Amino acid sequence: MNCFELQATCGRARAGILTTAHAKIETPVFMPVGTQATVKALTPEQIKDINYKIVLCNTYHLMLQPGAKVVEQSGGLHKFMNWNDAILTDSGGFQVMSQESLRKINEEGVEFKSFMDGSKHFLTPEDAVQIQEQLGSDIAMVLDVCTPYPISSDRARMYTELTHRWANRCLSAKTRKDQLLFGIIQGGFELDTRAWSADIISTMEFDGFAIGSLSVGEPLELAGEILDVVVPRLPKEKPHYLMGVGDPAGIIQGISAGIDMFDCVMPTRLGRNATAMTKKGTFNISRSSVANDFSSIEENCSCYACKHFTKAYIRHLFKAHEMLAATLLTIHNLHFLKTVVDDARKAIIEGYFANYCRSWLDWREESGSGTD
Repeated sequence: MNCFELQATCGRARAGILTTAHAKIETPVFMPVGTQATVKALTPEQIKDINYKIVLCNTYHLMLQPGAKVVEQSGGLHKFMNWNDAILTDSGGFQVMSQESLRKINEEGVEFKSFMDGSKHFLTPEDAVQIQEQLGSDIAMVLDVCTPYPISSDRARMYTELTHRWANRCLSAKTRKDQLLFGIIQGGFELDTRAWSADIISTMEFDGFAIGSLSVGEPLELAGEILDVVVPRLPKEKPHYLMGVGDPAGIIQGISAGIDMFDCVMPTRLGRNATAMTKKGTFNISRSSVANDFSSIEENCSCYACKHFTKAYIRHLFKAHEMLAATLLTIHNLHFLKTVVDDARKAIIEGYFANYCRSWLDWREESGSGTD
């Protein structure tokens, strides 16, 4: 049974419903990242108050601490973290890539050292699936080999071929019928290799398809070219997921290309570092010019932080090293991205998505980047 219902299109942009074991999710959707079974600085209730129905957790971190068996014994990840809606778990491929000096890749899997204590571990594609089945997430990801930017064409092809073989092994290892499994397209940064990977992965019987190793330092224009090559090759009746993208320009670019799902640590990380996301760009709320600014973070924003507190107060909290500071800015940033994708969905359904993109991007250009 297909998990995705396509409701409307506007150009290549899509609006749909993704059905999982724990929730029906309207797309396009941004997924907050809860790396260690928690979205940093927020309670599950605060995430629900922003109307999120899905979060992302990290297999790599959870297998190291507290361990998949502990989570399984607790009744699964939903009970462990008191989250009743959907959860997507990534396989740990990105985390392994980002610690290149601590890992070795071979045909069987990847050997890596724990970032916590230096202990050695070996992760196979079968292990990645088994661990995610123990965690009990709604959506599991295959183990892949992420490619950094830049990378040689020969190395990118070698890693992509390995990703394809691992994808088949992940499919063979799957046992849970209530858990969706997504394949991941790699291919480096050459268009023909990306197209080849999309053609291979899209023929496999996955529930959805993800595009990996973008937003890793490559130019936004190159990312757009890759999406233009890859997305048309993916089955239209299945969800399309762009991994690791959380800036508004990248999200709008992805939606325009036919992407349905996004995730990134950016909004929560910025929130913990005194940086607010707005339509005019980002700004650091701890700067001195905000000390006597008694307006909200963003005009007409309906988030809890903007409805109840001023920039001056939130700046004071950061200067006083109060934990509430990170909570309030994280709430605002996640609400901001929720608004970006919700407004995009409305524009797709009502047929004015091109105008939505143009007006949003024009606003950014007229106001400048807004980034401190």
